[in-house]
Amino acid sequence: MFRRTCALLLLMAAVGCRLSPQPTAAVAETATIELPPPQLDGQMSLEEALAARRSVRRYTDDPLTWDEIGQLMWAAQGITRDWGGRTAPSAGALYPLEVYAVTAEGLYRYVPQEHQLIVSPGLGLGQALWEAGLKQDCIRDAPVVFLIVAVYERTAVKYGDRAERYVHLEAGHAAQSLLLQAAALDLGGVPVGAFYDQKVQEALGLPDDQAPLYLIPVGHPAE
Repeated sequence: MFRRTCALLLLMAAVGCRLSPQPTAAVAETATIELPPPQLDGQMSLEEALAARRSVRRYTDDPLTWDEIGQLMWAAQGITRDWGGRTAPSAGALYPLEVYAVTAEGLYRYVPQEHQLIVSPGLGLGQALWEAGLKQDCIRDAPVVFLIVAVYERTAVKYGDRAERYVHLEAGHAAQSLLLQAAALDLGGVPVGAFYDQKVQEALGLPDDQAPLYLIPVGHPAE
């Protein structure tokens, strides 16, 4: 069974609410959730994070906090400039990527401009994602699985046939940023590219124009 990572969310009169470190109430329908602000004063240097990063496929039962989830989202696609520039470089600043997190409670889409999550509750998504991901243990066992998807049309408008290459390069930038941030938080993760694309889309109810590129399970290392 997909391990519980963060407890179910409280929907308050359809208004976005700020998350406590580990919320405990259930959400009845899609909600907008404000994440804790990203931290910019980490104690680990870039060189230390590079040396610490490794592929981790086994995790403890400990959940991730909202601070950790928010920090990982920010590392992948967070806003770093007043004009909208992000942590990962993007060809033409067109930003074709969307980042999701899947937990035992549902699907969370990151909104970089607001540092928020759009929450779509759905019990059992983890099981469906595990099956779409060739039943790899790391997908089943991680408290959170991050998902990087591409909307190619955003880049193709300017770059035509070169768009696919640029989008794939950008996905690599974003994934590495997320993995280095995980290392800096004493977490472990592994990038997974072996899965059935269409089954991932169907399992999570993704729009047709969003192509999954990466699954990145993240948790507290068990090794």
